[in-house]
Amino acid sequence: MNPLSRALDRVLNRGVHAAWRWLDRAGEIVPGTRAAAEFGSFGAGSCIDFPPATLLNPRAIHIGSGVLVGRHATLSVGYGADDPHLPERALVIGDRTVLGARVSITAHTSITIGEAVFFGQSVFVTDASHGYQDPTRPIGEQFGQHQPVSIGSGSWIGHGAVILPGTAIGQNVVVAAGAIVRGEVEDFAVVAGNPARVVRRLEPEVGWVDSRGGVRPVMEGLFGSG
Repeated sequence: MNPLSRALDRVLNRGVHAAWRWLDRAGEIVPGTRAAAEFGSFGAGSCIDFPPATLLNPRAIHIGSGVLVGRHATLSVGYGADDPHLPERALVIGDRTVLGARVSITAHTSITIGEAVFFGQSVFVTDASHGYQDPTRPIGEQFGQHQPVSIGSGSWIGHGAVILPGTAIGQNVVVAAGAIVRGEVEDFAVVAGNPARVVRRLEPEVGWVDSRGGVRPVMEGLFGSG
């Protein structure tokens, strides 16, 4: 490649990256934009990165203040844009929550995410799945039961975790990467695996106790100590 071609390639490369950075900023959904106005509520200082994957029926989605949603996110309510049975508050995301890139949240009845919850990337949360009881019909045509999901404030949901219908996760819970969670998870627990099980829990005056009796001390300044 001759020097002129290399110089032209460098100029084009800088131009492409500059244009992409401009698109990133211009395409963000933030308060005051037309896209933000379509949500049920969209708090101050919140942002959905560009580009999103799918935003379906945002009028039933409520986003608190200081929320950050990564790019390629799916926030979906109902079974289609013309779904006449949308709950008013099907998906509620609390203040200061951070949802990583490629998160997919599909709500039909109720998914509630508390304050200061952090998601890794590619986390999937749903409050409904497919049935399979009728062997004469395709499974994709059999809608399962709607079961509300809640994720308590202060929790961490690791990369690639799956939160299934009917799950109630307590406060300050760690869900390990790749875990598949169904059912109730107590406050101040660490869960891992498929199906997810408690592998560590906080015991007052003792510390973080694992399933084999090992203990990690509570850090100074947390939970009233220090």
